[in-house]
Amino acid sequence: MPIPLHAASTAIFLRGLTNLAALLQKAEAHAAAQGLAPEALIQARLAPDMRDLAGQVQLASDAAKAGAGRLADVARPSFPDVETSFAELQERIARTIAYVQGIDPAATEAGADRAITLTVGGRDYHFTGAAYLTQFALPNFFFHVTTAYDILRAQGVGLGKLDYLGPF
Repeated sequence: MPIPLHAASTAIFLRGLTNLAALLQKAEAHAAAQGLAPEALIQARLAPDMRDLAGQVQLASDAAKAGAGRLADVARPSFPDVETSFAELQERIARTIAYVQGIDPAATEAGADRAITLTVGGRDYHFTGAAYLTQFALPNFFFHVTTAYDILRAQGVGLGKLDYLGPF
């Protein structure tokens, strides 16, 4: 029996965003405990050609909005990438969660066979909704959540695998 598309998308985006918010809470507490400027963590990056922590959170938000919205074939809100504090990043995550929660599960389920075309780097990629979810939307979302986790670990924030996975 196939997993319902709503459970394989919305529920996973919501869990990942909730866990990302918890990682940011730990990072903010770490900065306070260590006497670090929060910006030192927010602007940290793994490599010079990668986005910083704020960028990873923004891209995770965008990936969740795009993934859920394309599957349900509904308008996706545009959030400007202006967050420079933990509070602003948390607010962005909260707005993303509210958007994803507001999508009708029936609309998501109807998207399994919907044709979805993405243009990335000037090239068109064609998917069914289900293939889009498994081959692009979820991997893209988790790339940015994982990179945010990795940035924080590299900066000495006391995180472990269970912090990434979140509560069961």
